[in-house]
Amino acid sequence: MARAIIGRKVGMTQVFTADGTLIPVTVVQAGPCVVVNKRTVEKNGYSAVQLGFDKILKEKKVNCPAKGYFKKQGVDAHKVLKEFRVADDTSLEVGQEVNATLFAEGDVVDVQGTSIGKGFQGVVKRFGFAGGPKTHGSHFHREPGSIGMCEFPGETEKGRPMPGRMGGDKVTVQKLSVVKVIPETNLILVKGAIPGHDNGIVFIKETVKK
Repeated sequence: MARAIIGRKVGMTQVFTADGTLIPVTVVQAGPCVVVNKRTVEKNGYSAVQLGFDKILKEKKVNCPAKGYFKKQGVDAHKVLKEFRVADDTSLEVGQEVNATLFAEGDVVDVQGTSIGKGFQGVVKRFGFAGGPKTHGSHFHREPGSIGMCEFPGETEKGRPMPGRMGGDKVTVQKLSVVKVIPETNLILVKGAIPGHDNGIVFIKETVKK
């Protein structure tokens, strides 16, 4: 199967290798996850498993539709659900637990998360515009400047960089190395930075680029 798991970003730290090399790493609480549902080619037209993460401890916090869904599957309710494509011959079954031992040191993974939202920003921060002169009476500093043509076609082109909402997007960082796995606490140490703020939900899966 294509290995994948749901996790929570804990934060960043650093580790040292045997030869003294310093490696910046991101700590991810990977699982434990539970297989909530299973898709098959015969029934759904494709093969996949749906994982659940972060068990809901209080039953009153689960709404009626979700309560019925989890009851039908015979598993506890979870806050986060994510579907991952797998091979047709996967051995995972509904109710089975998936934890950090799915990955090992040296594995290469892709990590997907939601980038930190930065609100409404101008073109200098959002796209790296240089801006205008700061002195000598200039009245042009951080504005976007001209945005369209005067005569033909007389309109602003689609896709023109403009001020707007920045961040809060789905971002995937590919080909990150797994530096260390701590099975006792379900922690995975991934080399480098990953999207999102601390305590944000991330999805770790086997890289698509070999």
